[in-house]
Amino acid sequence: MERQTGHQAINNEFYNELKEEWYTRSDHPVALLRAENRVRIPWIIEEIGPEPAHVLDIGCGAGFLTNALAEKGHTVTGVDLSQSSLEVAKTFDAEKKVRYLAGHAYCLPFEKETFDVVCAMDVLEHVDEPAFLIAEASRVLKPGGLFFFHTFNRNALTYFLVIKGVEWFVKNTPPRMHVYSLFIKPEEMQRYCHHYDLTIFDMKGFNPKLRGKPLLHLLSSRKVHPDFTFAFSRRLTGGYCGIARKM
Repeated sequence: MERQTGHQAINNEFYNELKEEWYTRSDHPVALLRAENRVRIPWIIEEIGPEPAHVLDIGCGAGFLTNALAEKGHTVTGVDLSQSSLEVAKTFDAEKKVRYLAGHAYCLPFEKETFDVVCAMDVLEHVDEPAFLIAEASRVLKPGGLFFFHTFNRNALTYFLVIKGVEWFVKNTPPRMHVYSLFIKPEEMQRYCHHYDLTIFDMKGFNPKLRGKPLLHLLSSRKVHPDFTFAFSRRLTGGYCGIARKM
């Protein structure tokens, strides 16, 4: 699969520096990630259903999703390149049942057709070749299994909202935390999935609620209020989530 070139190098190193602040900082974009997960995790849990599943989370970070899924009785594996983030994830694993592994998304250390569910949330726009990640997700996913994803559309709105807006209005935003050319248009996501035997059956927008006290708090203090939240929508112009099924 072809991928455009000439983009800046993405900065993924800052994840190594967060340690327990993954769960505590309000003056850093990681607080927005926590707000996203407070909405996305219940959606993923509901879509998986009550039957225990074998789940892989690619780019699991500090374990927001993996630990929540383990608490619901699923057998969960989390893979990430950041060893310090994995150590934090283990610390916050209340069930002490999640398997955390250091590994690369382009070469997952699992046999084919191992998992019932594979998740790639907030990671596709952090790799140079998302098609390679999707290929691996499909390889390790059982036929009929579910692939959950979240990423950002590539247009003027996401440039100003996701890149410049976060830089302007959230303290301590790392340089090149997001790179515009790595954002993925929905039609590109459709092509990647189709090429690797994944059929998308649900795709919807996912964007911040920019109103009320949480917004005023953000604008005045450059910190993320505990009530700052996100919502699903029909429009795919900003961030978007989806589910695909392995054929």
